[in-house]
Amino acid sequence: MLDRLQILADRYEKLNELLSDPDVVSDSTRLRTYAKEQSGLEEAYRAYEEYKQVLTQLQDAKAMQDDKLDDEMREMVKLEIQELDDRRAALEEKVRFLLLPKDPNDGKDIIVEIRGAAGGEEANLFAAELYRMYAKFADSQGWRTEVLESSVSDLGGFKEVIFTVSGSEAYRMMKYESGAHRVQRVPETESGGRIHTSTSTVVVMPEAEEVDIVIHDKDIRVDTFCSSGAGGQSVNTTKSAVRVTHVPTGIVATCQDGKSQNDNKDKALQVLRTRIMDVRRQEEEAKYSGERREKIGTGDRSERIRTYNFPQSRVTDHRIGLTLHRLDYVLNGDMEEIVQALTLAEQAEVLEREQMK
Repeated sequence: MLDRLQILADRYEKLNELLSDPDVVSDSTRLRTYAKEQSGLEEAYRAYEEYKQVLTQLQDAKAMQDDKLDDEMREMVKLEIQELDDRRAALEEKVRFLLLPKDPNDGKDIIVEIRGAAGGEEANLFAAELYRMYAKFADSQGWRTEVLESSVSDLGGFKEVIFTVSGSEAYRMMKYESGAHRVQRVPETESGGRIHTSTSTVVVMPEAEEVDIVIHDKDIRVDTFCSSGAGGQSVNTTKSAVRVTHVPTGIVATCQDGKSQNDNKDKALQVLRTRIMDVRRQEEEAKYSGERREKIGTGDRSERIRTYNFPQSRVTDHRIGLTLHRLDYVLNGDMEEIVQALTLAEQAEVLEREQMK
């Protein structure tokens, strides 16, 4: 472990030199690449520097035990050694996790797709609540969101909403949200006061850049049509909405929420690239692990990653058995505890696999 940490520290310090090199500073692509790499190494580098400092202090404190000390000083040195040893163990555990293989997409921005599934209009209303939850969580992280496409239902829910989230490590923190989300509550439209169960589905994809997925004009078909609002009625008379089909794969992306036809085409291509990359990524995962995770499933009530129970103000993540009795806070974007628990669970699994190698 120490050898790997030293290699990491050497690379971090080399990047410091490169980021001060005039040739690199004048090359925006290299500058951005090196800065991103250094940012990814910084936490482990800082932890390693602190670890080395603690080891030095621990060595010095143990050396003091050989000196002739009075009882009070000897007790103080003993306490200091215990504190330093505890800190050493904690840092070793921290850097062990920091050295685990990382998802190369963790630092990317994301595209999120939410759809109402089982439950009719109630599922659409819940899809809108999930969108607001993620938007508030993104705001709390200092991220930026932008709606690319939306289809509003008659009661103001979302049949579908597609949006981007841009910010530091957005994918790392949001990738666990893919799956079916189940809500249990009495709908506003229910006169008998019965609790209904509905489902909305979420897909989180790392955003593909143009260099990740190259789309040739000959491989796409672009169709234009008039934008529509709730209920499907036309909301304008110009064909500003755009549907882009990637002919080789059959993958389709549409956008009608932009300011112009060109704007909608650019956003549709953005979604199309991301969907193509996501399909390829899943195929690679299936090839090497044999355990491809089905992100969206069918949206059936039984296929769920999380349940939001309104009568008991309870949120349960079924993958890790986490239950929180603070539904209002979670729906208001306070998702930190859930994200941290899922992150730790995944890290523990990765660590177990690494130790078995």
